[in-house]
Amino acid sequence: MKILVVGCGSIGERHIRNLIDISNHSIIAFDTLKERLNIIKERYDVETCDNIERCFENDIDAVIVCTPPNTHIKIADQAITHRAHVFIEKPISDRLDGLDDLIKKASSHQKIISVGYCFRFSEGLKLVKNLIDSGKLGRILSIKAEFGQYLPDWRPWQNYRQSYTAKKDLGGGIILDGSHEIDYLYWLLGDVKEVFCFSDKISDLEVETEDTAEILLRFSNGAIGEIHLDFIQRAYSRNCKIIGEKGTLIWNFGEHKVSLYSADSNEWIIYDVDADVNLMYIEEMKHFLHCIDALSMPLIDARQGKRVLEIALAAKESSEKKSVIDISVSKIYTLEK
Repeated sequence: MKILVVGCGSIGERHIRNLIDISNHSIIAFDTLKERLNIIKERYDVETCDNIERCFENDIDAVIVCTPPNTHIKIADQAITHRAHVFIEKPISDRLDGLDDLIKKASSHQKIISVGYCFRFSEGLKLVKNLIDSGKLGRILSIKAEFGQYLPDWRPWQNYRQSYTAKKDLGGGIILDGSHEIDYLYWLLGDVKEVFCFSDKISDLEVETEDTAEILLRFSNGAIGEIHLDFIQRAYSRNCKIIGEKGTLIWNFGEHKVSLYSADSNEWIIYDVDADVNLMYIEEMKHFLHCIDALSMPLIDARQGKRVLEIALAAKESSEKKSVIDISVSKIYTLEK
C-alpha cells in the first residue's frame, strides 16, 4: 500500500513515525515548505514530493490530510478523484460547503473517509464509554468537559502567531481546534438538538480568533452538557465529569485516571489507564488501515465528522447572535445511503 501524508507539521510527522512503526507500507510525504520535507526525509528516510499532482502519479492507495482545516475538502476531493481512501485530521473542515458532495463522491467510489478524533481511541475515554453503556450510572443527566492549554506551548518550535489556530481564514480558533471535546461528548451521549455559546478573544495573545468558549448543549436524550475550551490557561487541563442517576464518573486525562462513584456502594472506584499518549494515535491509525483492508466503516466517518462540525459551527453562530441555535434537524440525515 502507498500512503501519502499531506502536511508535515507536528501531527503529520507523528503519523509518519507511527506508520513506520506499525506497518511496512510505502510512505510519501508532501508539504508546501521545502524545509519541512528536508527534515522528514532526514529523520525518516521516506520519499518526499513537492508537487501534489505529481504525488498522485504514484498510484496512491490512501491519503492522510494534515493541513489547515480550510484546505481539507479540496485535498480530500483530489484523493477521492484519484481513487484513494482518506484520513482527515480534525475538524473535517471549517465550513459545510462541499461536504455533502465529498461524502457522496466517496460513497460512489467506495472509498473510506475517516476523521481524526483520536480521543475515541483513548484508553480512559473507552473505559468511560463502556461504563456508561453498561448502565452503571443509570440515566445520564449532565456532562461537563474541559480543555485548556496556553497556545504558545502547543507547538513551542513555532511562532504561535503563524499557526493556523491563530488565523481566522485558515479555520483556526479554539472552537474548531478544540472540537475533540464536542466529538467525544457526541460519541458518549448521542446527538445534540440545541446549542448556546459565549466565545471571544479575551487574552492579550496576538490572534485573530476566539481564544475562549463556553458551550452549552442540550442532547436529544434530555441530558444537558457544558464544554469549556480555551488556549489561554498556563497549565494543561483536560477532563470530563458525567452525572447519572446512579453515580458519577470523572475522567482526568492528565492524571491517567477514571473515577467512578456508585450510589449503591457509596464509594469511589479508581481505574488507572495507560499513560502513553501516543497509544491513541497508534490505535487510530491501525483502525484506519484495518478499515481499508476490510472495506469497513470507520469509527468516525465523514457523516459523523460533519455532525461534529455542525455542532461547532452552531456554537460560533450562537456566540455571534447571542441566541440558542436549534440543530435538531440536520442535512446529514437526508444524504443518500
